[in-house]
Amino acid sequence: MSQALTQIDIPNTTSRSGKVREIFELEDQLIFVASDRISAFDCVMPNGIPQKGEVLTQISKFWFERTEDVVKNHMISVDVADFPAPFNEYPEQLAGRSMLVKKTEVIMIECIVRGYLIGSGWKEYQKSGTIGGMPLRPGYKMADKLDEPIFTPSTKAEQGLHDENISYDQMKEIIGEDKSEKLKEISLRLYKDAAEFALTKGIIIADTKFEFGEIDGEIILIDEVLTPDSSRFWPADTYEVGCSPMSFDKQFVRDYLETVDWDKTPPAPALPEEILEKSQAKYLEAYERLTESTL
Repeated sequence: MSQALTQIDIPNTTSRSGKVREIFELEDQLIFVASDRISAFDCVMPNGIPQKGEVLTQISKFWFERTEDVVKNHMISVDVADFPAPFNEYPEQLAGRSMLVKKTEVIMIECIVRGYLIGSGWKEYQKSGTIGGMPLRPGYKMADKLDEPIFTPSTKAEQGLHDENISYDQMKEIIGEDKSEKLKEISLRLYKDAAEFALTKGIIIADTKFEFGEIDGEIILIDEVLTPDSSRFWPADTYEVGCSPMSFDKQFVRDYLETVDWDKTPPAPALPEEILEKSQAKYLEAYERLTESTL
């Protein structure tokens, strides 16, 4: 198994570090670099998953190119040769896992679309028969496909804080009715088109989150898009209603951590090689199924 790249070091530059990503700020552009770091239960693991950053970047590139007819996006290039100096001098760190993007005015709403009833949506439905505060018909089971995809926004929290689910009415109060309607319409169309395509590749997209910004008042799709980290990807051939399906993501990591003596606060335990290999295989399988190509 290849080595994971968990630290990005470009001399004489500064970056904002997220749990798994570095963001370098230029004048009117940004460079996003997806490391191989992995987080679970809000903690970054001491060792990463090889090629994870490449998978997330290349899947985002794939979807950005496929969705340009629905909404413009912030992607400029994933070719390090196109990056300004000094970044173009470090292909060994940046190739395949970095993206030069337009800087936008970020809209502080997470646009979540759910096509299946799982996770926090399933918990809410069990408790109150609603999802995002909206009533659903009775009779759904865990992991059931919803009659229609549902838009359930949340606040976009500052780093280190948790996003908070909000109602659509609350979203309208925060950013206005017109912008809310546009984001809802774009998000639902993106999800429906992507879910339909992914199904032809044997992948169910159970839910996903989109992020948007604005440039001169025009809505722009930003961040990563329709990846196994921003969505739930399920293998269609093993999907069944009534249980929580295995995902094309860090499910192996979460499952392993539930079996060890760890209180889910830092420092997190190192992950065994077997867990890293299984997770890497799932990420790569998601990329290969969707794009019909290999990294």
